[in-house]
Amino acid sequence: MAAHARKLTKNQSLVFGCLNESQSPLSAYTILDRLREHGFKAPLQVYRALEKLIDAGLVHRLESMNAFVACAHPDQDCSHHGMTAFAICENCGAVKEFHAHDIEEALLARAAQADFKSSKMTVEIRGLCADCRH
Repeated sequence: MAAHARKLTKNQSLVFGCLNESQSPLSAYTILDRLREHGFKAPLQVYRALEKLIDAGLVHRLESMNAFVACAHPDQDCSHHGMTAFAICENCGAVKEFHAHDIEEALLARAAQADFKSSKMTVEIRGLCADCRH
């Protein structure tokens, strides 16, 4: 079953909608501010919804920014992807999500050589998008 077909709670739907409509990553507190009129009163409401959305593969956390983005391809089940990579523009904040299976395989092989079993792999590449370079 695809992640988007799972039943979401009202709060999860609101948080996902907020992220899906955003042109840039959002912090949990920005999400809270945007959803106050929908009854959100505390950060815990947002964090609980985000946790479930991440588990479902509908949302990703950008570690370096402490922010969240909606999955670029919610019709696929990202909760089972080994590596997710993001290209983050340092000027405009645009984020592009992609998967690089060849790089993932190489990193997993290196981890195995070090007798290490990975559980999650996120790559964040920072720089300038095409629009900001011109």
